Amino acid sequence: MSQALNLNADMGEGFGPWQMGNDEALLEVVTSVNVACGWHAGDPEIMRRTARVARERGVSLGAHPSFPDLQGFGRRRMAFSADEVESLVAYQVGALIAIAALEGSEVTHVKPHGALNNMAAEDFTLASAITRGVHGISHDLILLAPAASELSRAGCDGGLRVANEIFADRAYSDDGSLAPRSQPGAMIHGAEASLAHVMQMLKQGALVALSGKRIPVSIDSICVHGDGPDAVATASALRRGLQEAGYALKTLPQVLSER
Repeated sequence: MSQALNLNADMGEGFGPWQMGNDEALLEVVTSVNVACGWHAGDPEIMRRTARVARERGVSLGAHPSFPDLQGFGRRRMAFSADEVESLVAYQVGALIAIAALEGSEVTHVKPHGALNNMAAEDFTLASAITRGVHGISHDLILLAPAASELSRAGCDGGLRVANEIFADRAYSDDGSLAPRSQPGAMIHGAEASLAHVMQMLKQGALVALSGKRIPVSIDSICVHGDGPDAVATASALRRGLQEAGYALKTLPQVLSER
């Protein structure tokens, strides 16, 4: 049997008449999506449209909550109490659940965005607050977390099903965190370079840092950032390359059901 993998993308990150990325084209390629919930990008109509198209194309739907940072696209670090983090996660996930219900669609997973995700990957206390916010809505929700992160560990400890994610278009530091965008080589450009990066990690069952260091991990899902100019080409190359290598691309719930 082919090994099941998930291919996901962050999307719904426009606002009003302003559009970011080619969501329509990406939804033809990926098998799950993480939808902005209005705090770093997105609005109710974009959320609804994305939920509708995802349902039509058999793509699993996830919430992509962030810090309240519309101007900074959710990439600025902020300080909140644990209770505040639980609330901001629940607020945004709940919004997508309600919007998706209008389209007969179901939210299956949660993936934090930007600085919230990066900070939770390093900070178990913050990661635990996110976990409680998700679990308080439903313990059936999947937490999509960076592989080898504190968020992944907190999700498991907190009773959630956790899917471990690697990034096709980002390089890693020696501690398993994403290399800062300001660091040379942190961003991986081009479809073929991204595919080679992913295949190297899958073959070795490990994150491969810029230094060459290997960090063993289990891998359930591969992310392509939907806001990049190469997003559709990268996702298409990944889909083709992974299928040629014998992987079966499935929704996130399907992947976890086969683990």
